[in-house]
Amino acid sequence: MKNLFLENDLNYTKERIHKLTPETKGLWGKMQVSQMLAHCNVAYEMTYENKRPKPNAFKKFLLKTFVKKAVVGPRPYQKNGRTAPEFIIDSSKNFEEEKSRLLSYLDKTMHLGEAHFNNKESHSFGKLTSKEWNVMFSKHLDHHLNQFGV
Repeated sequence: MKNLFLENDLNYTKERIHKLTPETKGLWGKMQVSQMLAHCNVAYEMTYENKRPKPNAFKKFLLKTFVKKAVVGPRPYQKNGRTAPEFIIDSSKNFEEEKSRLLSYLDKTMHLGEAHFNNKESHSFGKLTSKEWNVMFSKHLDHHLNQFGV
């Protein structure tokens, strides 16, 4: 797992994103590349913006109990795995806009640094360590960048 709080790892991830074009095809799944970028932006929207409703107490309990380990643990995501409804992007998106937003979120995350994220409350899983935040962000990005061959 890359540490997106380290400049070299962040730069490597950004280089991969810059290899994408509007014509890049996925190796699996149904998303277009612009939808994938928008999909990846959802995790950052949940972290930095109030665009998405927070789960109620029961749903948050279920997420912490049954989903958290898969999201912040080291095991990679499976191809064609289930996606939470909040992450489903079913409309067309502007490639350049979504790419720019993702790169900005990565820069913001790096700028805030590990200390900012240590014991920070997540949208769905309660407080996470900075390592868990990094795994959540980097594993998700890596999965989808691999999906699109970069």
